[in-house]
Amino acid sequence: MTTNESVQMDWKRWLHRWDAQQAGYVPEREERFRVMLDVLGALLPDEFVALDLACGPGAISQRLLERFTRARCVAIDFDPVMLALGQGAVGTFDGRLRWIDADLAERGWVQSLGEAGVDAVLSTTALHWLSGPQLVALYRELAALVRPGGVFLNGDNMDFGPDLPTVQRLVQDARDRDWSDESFTERGIETAEQWWEALGREASMAPLIAERTRRLASKERPASPTFDLHVGRCVTRGSARSRRCGSPGRTAYCWP
Repeated sequence: MTTNESVQMDWKRWLHRWDAQQAGYVPEREERFRVMLDVLGALLPDEFVALDLACGPGAISQRLLERFTRARCVAIDFDPVMLALGQGAVGTFDGRLRWIDADLAERGWVQSLGEAGVDAVLSTTALHWLSGPQLVALYRELAALVRPGGVFLNGDNMDFGPDLPTVQRLVQDARDRDWSDESFTERGIETAEQWWEALGREASMAPLIAERTRRLASKERPASPTFDLHVGRCVTRGSARSRRCGSPGRTAYCWP
């Protein structure tokens, strides 16, 4: 993207619209961020290095660096549109934030970080895009990357296993109701599809959207790993106790 094209984009307005439609899917989104950052404040020193995993436009990075003024953050994602949006709207926080273009499903993504270790790894509404084997490989990498005393936090929409069919049915019914186009219209909120359609009408975004389409063409959304798989592999790789909080299907967990 050229400098002139970048100037034409009102990145902050597009990020505001992104945050608004994401809150339509996760009404407690800001509370989720606050709880995650509270954990960092309780467990880590003032100066630390964090990894924003599958960062999107940097929602975690932005809030983390605003709160912890001596922290550094590395934001990594596979989506060139999200990375451009984050870089344009959030920036680098005077060099405290670095953006990395890499695929968590591919070997070698850790080497692209430029960090021997990190103190915290955070992710929200993203890891459900990984298959079970990819998730296991990711946790293996994180176990070696996170320094002793560090923390991993994930907030996502997770399915429950076959041992909890009633709970899973209730979760799915709630999603079908709350995530319907009718529900978004009633609440006056833009859907993700509407956001992407509107962004596609920005002429300067055509190259990035084309690259995004090319990358996603080789991807298939897998069956979402269940909560039990997340916790089981996380505990195994982290050799630690897992904790969870949140409503059914919208669970956060961590290991210290």
